[in-house]
Amino acid sequence: MVKSINQLTTESRNPASADLDQMTIPDIVKLMNQEDAKVSQSVQTQIPAISQAVGLIVSAFKAGGRLIYMGAGTSGRLGVLDAAECVPTFGTDPAMVRGIIAGGQKAMTVAVEGAEDSLTLGTQDLKALQLTAHDAVVGIAASGRTPYVIGALNYANDIGAATISLACNQHAAVSAIAKVAIEVTPGPEVLSGSTRLKAGTAEKMVLNMLSTISMVKIGKVYHNLMVDVKPTNEKLVIRAKHIIELATGVDATTAAELFDSAGHDVKTAIVMALAQVDATTARERLTKAAGIVRDAL
Repeated sequence: MVKSINQLTTESRNPASADLDQMTIPDIVKLMNQEDAKVSQSVQTQIPAISQAVGLIVSAFKAGGRLIYMGAGTSGRLGVLDAAECVPTFGTDPAMVRGIIAGGQKAMTVAVEGAEDSLTLGTQDLKALQLTAHDAVVGIAASGRTPYVIGALNYANDIGAATISLACNQHAAVSAIAKVAIEVTPGPEVLSGSTRLKAGTAEKMVLNMLSTISMVKIGKVYHNLMVDVKPTNEKLVIRAKHIIELATGVDATTAAELFDSAGHDVKTAIVMALAQVDATTARERLTKAAGIVRDAL
């Protein structure tokens, strides 16, 4: 049975902040910091489920599928953010990881009335993406009962896609729908019902894990270096050259030369240096190794 909103932990009052409006600024800062410390503890309890979810996402990627985040409000915005960060960090095609928010792009900055209450809108958004059984869909809902997310997960199940739910309440409605259910419960917010606080932080931590570990497992990382970084600005060019230094042990001048010779592709430069081959051979090795540097070496 779906709990009413008022029964949810995320909506309940936090006794520690009962007199929030009368507390001093330092005391509120201290309290919020103490409450935030509970977030990582709540995530820790979900390590088995998070690990299962990563496995589903990796399988989706290896089958040529996509990772699709679905959510409304803060949850939707966090999904869009994580998806957007995958492009510069891991050099992914923008279509590989998608963040979909109820109400569309406008909802990133302005609340779209009624969008999250629709059971059919999530289905429509997934149909627009031409969802397939190779994809993985992550439904994000702090309350665990957002109709937009419920509709999306039900449709994804019908298609045969991998489904994962992320909620901040126990026994969430979305948990009963998804193949893998993640329930992080950091407790009542300092500001009652403001799930952009601890719940949002918990969601962000989990999304960091889902995308980062999945990318590690498909070869986007060598050691702990983001070797598929796209050097699209000055900072990232500097980072790319430094990654070549760290991965190969060459000096800065040599790293810069390798970077240029490799056509600004970090993986190619690393294979060139460590395997002592030219750029063409390095690219051929990486192609045969499906982009995994260790295998190319």
